[in-house]
Amino acid sequence: MAASGRPEHQAPPEIFYNETEASKYTSNSRMIEVQQKLSERALELLALPPDVPCYILDIGCGSGLSGEVLTENDHVWVGLDISPSMLAVAVEREIEGDLILGDMGCGLPFRPGTFDAVVSISALQWLCNADKKYHSPAKRMLVFFRTLYAIMTRGARAVFQLYPENSEQLELLTQQAMKSGFTGGLVIDYPNSTKAKKIFLCLFCGGSSQILPQGLGTEDSNTDVVQKAGRRERFRKSVKSSRDWVLEKKERRRRQGKETRPDTQYTGRKRRGHHF
Repeated sequence: MAASGRPEHQAPPEIFYNETEASKYTSNSRMIEVQQKLSERALELLALPPDVPCYILDIGCGSGLSGEVLTENDHVWVGLDISPSMLAVAVEREIEGDLILGDMGCGLPFRPGTFDAVVSISALQWLCNADKKYHSPAKRMLVFFRTLYAIMTRGARAVFQLYPENSEQLELLTQQAMKSGFTGGLVIDYPNSTKAKKIFLCLFCGGSSQILPQGLGTEDSNTDVVQKAGRRERFRKSVKSSRDWVLEKKERRRRQGKETRPDTQYTGRKRRGHHF
């Protein structure tokens, strides 16, 4: 991707992700599929205890696509995002997580030890930009990672999927994370593939020493590749339309005894003029 085409080079995130851009996340099936696959992989890297619901923070939650994956795996989550338009789409989709409007570079407004895990899809690279004159990327990263460390339970993991512009950004992000108390490092899936390569920053928050997960498509993980690829293909085929997804989720809420809006001919349609 050319530097000039990167979203973070065009405008600050709260401006770039306006109502038009936010609507793409409910109308572009390819974008939905990519976000969901990345979220599934991030959840794998979190290595949470099986069949145990966890309390998870989703940083840069956007319209709730990654949160949908957390919900489908029976976790409870809170989403933080800087874009009011993206959060408005999440509200319209009636996602099941709580939503907070905020800038991660200003720190995370939660009590110490709140979360069992943290996940973030395609958001962390925005911290590398100075969108305002008083912004210092290094200082904003340090504020972010220090508050992140504080709000996680000891032994918890945070997994960030990101699109760094260069190795210097990766180095600075990792350096500031380690300075804040984290251990861990980078997990790179399919490092020798231009199209399939994906980068994850996997951080451990204290507790007993943990081993960094193995990236997919590396020599030591070949035995896992076929199995994981097959599971992802099944997941890809299960991607539903916006209306199907909303109807299924509403039915699940009714089974749980939660208050749910009645179904109408407009269920799942994009609504205009809605502001968060």
